[in-house]
Amino acid sequence: MAQRDSTIIRRAHERFKNCVQWEGPFRQRFKEDIRFLYADSDNSEQWNAAVRAQRQISGQVMVTINKTHTHWLHVVNQNKENKPEIQVSPTGNQASYESAQIFEQIIKRIEYISDAQTAYDIASGFQVGGGIGYWRIVAEYLDENSFDQELFIRQIADPLSVYIDPMIKNQDGSDARFAFIFDDMPRKDAEKKYGKIVVQNQNFGDLAENWMRTDSIRVAEYYERNEEKEWMYAIPTQDDDIMVVRESDMPPEGRELLEAARERGEDVQRRRVSKWRIDWYKIVGDQIAEKSVWLGKYIPIVRVPGEEITIENRLDRKGLVRYLKDAQRAYNYNASAALEFGALQSRSPYTAPVEAIEGLEDYWSTANSQNHAYLPYNHRAEDGTEIPMPQRQQPPASAPQFIEGMQTAEHEMMMASGQYEATFSAQGNEISGISIEQRQKQGERVTFHYQDNLAKAIRFTGKILIDAIPKYYDTRRIVRIMDESGEEHAIRIDPQAKQALQKQEDESEAQIAAIFNPNVGNYDVIAKCGPNFDTRREKAFDAMTQLLAAQPAMANVIGDLYMGTADFPSADKLQERMRNWIAATNPGALGEGPDPQVQALQGQLNEAMKHVVQLQNQLQDKTVKETIEKQRADMDALNHLALRMENERQDMVNAFKAESDRLKVIAPALDATQLDAIIRKAVGEMLTATDPGQDLDPARIDPANAYAAGISNALAPIPALQQSNQQDVKDAAIHQMTGTPQQPPQ
Repeated sequence: MAQRDSTIIRRAHERFKNCVQWEGPFRQRFKEDIRFLYADSDNSEQWNAAVRAQRQISGQVMVTINKTHTHWLHVVNQNKENKPEIQVSPTGNQASYESAQIFEQIIKRIEYISDAQTAYDIASGFQVGGGIGYWRIVAEYLDENSFDQELFIRQIADPLSVYIDPMIKNQDGSDARFAFIFDDMPRKDAEKKYGKIVVQNQNFGDLAENWMRTDSIRVAEYYERNEEKEWMYAIPTQDDDIMVVRESDMPPEGRELLEAARERGEDVQRRRVSKWRIDWYKIVGDQIAEKSVWLGKYIPIVRVPGEEITIENRLDRKGLVRYLKDAQRAYNYNASAALEFGALQSRSPYTAPVEAIEGLEDYWSTANSQNHAYLPYNHRAEDGTEIPMPQRQQPPASAPQFIEGMQTAEHEMMMASGQYEATFSAQGNEISGISIEQRQKQGERVTFHYQDNLAKAIRFTGKILIDAIPKYYDTRRIVRIMDESGEEHAIRIDPQAKQALQKQEDESEAQIAAIFNPNVGNYDVIAKCGPNFDTRREKAFDAMTQLLAAQPAMANVIGDLYMGTADFPSADKLQERMRNWIAATNPGALGEGPDPQVQALQGQLNEAMKHVVQLQNQLQDKTVKETIEKQRADMDALNHLALRMENERQDMVNAFKAESDRLKVIAPALDATQLDAIIRKAVGEMLTATDPGQDLDPARIDPANAYAAGISNALAPIPALQQSNQQDVKDAAIHQMTGTPQQPPQ
């Protein structure tokens, strides 16, 4: 073990020395650029050391008007305003859009609990100012009583404390084989913290010279990335699918399928692939104090370069400051010269003969410092000679050449940075908002590569986290995540779940929104640049305010979304009430009603049905009217018929009465045989007469015609009476006409 540690230390020292030689010249310029960036009137770091010493000795003015810092702030704050955001997208193997959203929200949670925005801002400041910045990702235990680990994004306050493999080919450093994060700790502090490790001393020659000094000990975190080889198999499954899996990640059921395929004599496809192992060591001087393994496949240090170039095997990195140095120095020099030129001139004193102010010295000694109402002078000498009046000298003149030099230097700084007056919101010839915005974007376009490199670094951070989360979140746990709108959800991370994401259906655990398995599915990362969520929300609120002002009826469609973008107290309650109102009055807008096309067709159908009902009502009204008219006509006909029938009945009664009276008169003169024939004829006519309205429907047949038909039937010949009834009828008729009582039947 000791021999292996010695080998690791020797290799680390050798690599560290190579990094120092590779980055040495750049690091010196980095220090100068950062000092120049933060220069002020007290440290005068924007003045060359030799010039500064000379002017200090001679007592000359040295003015520092740091315009470089303003140009730097514009780029850095623009990066803060348009912070790139990590976005996760599914690429296969059961990954879905919903599971990618959960993965993305877990990453946002890591950024939140880590205060990652501060780490990004610090790195961006060094990137624009000195040429490069860094942050790192670490795994830490949740607490002292847990074995569960959490991932954090940590700041690196000093970019000069980091060395990364000089042989990298990728800008994000994803192919780095080693890296250092080091600190030269005072020896007393190191001995107090690491004890015997510092006291021990092994001789590794010149390589250890800078690691163990008299007053300091170098403490370095050393990452070493080693490549191993393993088999990857394409195993056929029982459902005619293919399981592609590495040998180290193969589950038990995969091994069973592999053995079964070999027993059947199938040729299972396989190939050798790379497997990366990241070893971590803490080296104190020439001893390894701690060691561990980073479970991911990338060294968890993220670099954010500004401009990086290698010329003739020499590295150079730079930010915006390097291009502004000469113009800034020229500006400071001209400002100092203009100030010095004015300071060396007189303050416009008075010139006067001694006799003119003799005895009046109190007035004239304060003439340049106090506002006197008048300045008296002696205009005549004792001998009466006239004394000339005191005269003020010409005021000091400015130095046009120095003022022009300052203006020229200021313009040169704009030329070097690409940031002109419009970039700093100075008023120009542009009038419309669009033209002003386009003018400002011209300056932002010149420095866009800083924002683009920052976005690449944040994207690489997402790749590291996607690779590391399944390996460190290897136990069941409940985490709270927050979506972009600020709404919190609780999810359960379950590495044993069969699916990437499944909704929670257990009522006893209703507070858990979903179960997520980060091991299932493949994902990719992009970094989207643009305004942050709060800025986009404000713009959405303004846009919808204008829309509702022009179209108030749209409140029944987008009212809940409008309140969702508001940022004032009780906006969430208003959003809920607007949603309830829309659900009651316009459910289709919320997707709860029918499809819009179906709803349109349904509306057309309803209109058609209303038209049909209207036509039916009109037809029914016409039919009722016709029926009433017909019934009225029938009633008139029936009344007329009844009157005719009553008249005819009365005529028949009168006729029978006349016939009866005639028989009463002639009856005494007739014999029984004659009287019997007459009575038979009369009785037969009465018995065989039919009802004129029999079997007729007055509503269907004209009553007058029916009556006429009945009269014609009554005139038909009388059929012969039954023999059994003739005598009874005859006797009844005779007794009725003669008034004699009828004998009862024997």
